Amino acid sequence: MEDIRLLVVDGDSTTRGVIRKKAAEEGYACDEAADGISAIKLFRRRDYNLLLIDTQLPELDGANVCRQIRRMSDVPIIIISERGSEADKLFGFELGADDYVVKPFSVLELFARIKVFLHRGGGQSRSAPSKISFGGLFIDSVSRTVYVDDRMVQLTPKEYDLLFFLSQNPNKAFSRDMLLNEVWGYDFTGSDRTVDTHIKTLRENIKPYDQYIVTVWGFGYKFVV
Repeated sequence: MEDIRLLVVDGDSTTRGVIRKKAAEEGYACDEAADGISAIKLFRRRDYNLLLIDTQLPELDGANVCRQIRRMSDVPIIIISERGSEADKLFGFELGADDYVVKPFSVLELFARIKVFLHRGGGQSRSAPSKISFGGLFIDSVSRTVYVDDRMVQLTPKEYDLLFFLSQNPNKAFSRDMLLNEVWGYDFTGSDRTVDTHIKTLRENIKPYDQYIVTVWGFGYKFVV
């Protein structure tokens, strides 16, 4: 069985500690974030089976964290909050949360709810994006976004396709014709200089990680990690 990994996002270290301890008892891995920005960075780096998010967070509030996560994934989210009015709960569900737990909560009840979601998902993250990382270069294959040191970079569709294809085949050399066939398609009628042009602009866009794309002189290119 694959490891179950939770992400708990809460500015209160005591709350995080209680959840982390119970997660360990259940055999789950648990990462922690004390603010919204740290939570987003962690989420880009790893796949999680379930997230627990407080609504009141420093740096970036829980509502915005939920919105950003939902743009990337439909991984189960449980909101944990001191705000327990009907309006607060409805707002949480509008943000895309799957459940809402009011503080103070029973840790046994919380984990009973967590197990329901994990059981529904077969122990796997539900439609979690494939997040590929190479140092500070992050590729999200579901949202087709690329981050360089946590800064999103704008790539053209073909630049993204080229980067994704090469990164999925590390240390393997491809000729220009092979890349044209794999990325542009067999019916592409342009010249192999198209590959060189896209490699050049791609390298510019992903600096300082452009060194991952290595020229194989007289042949083509490869992605070296």
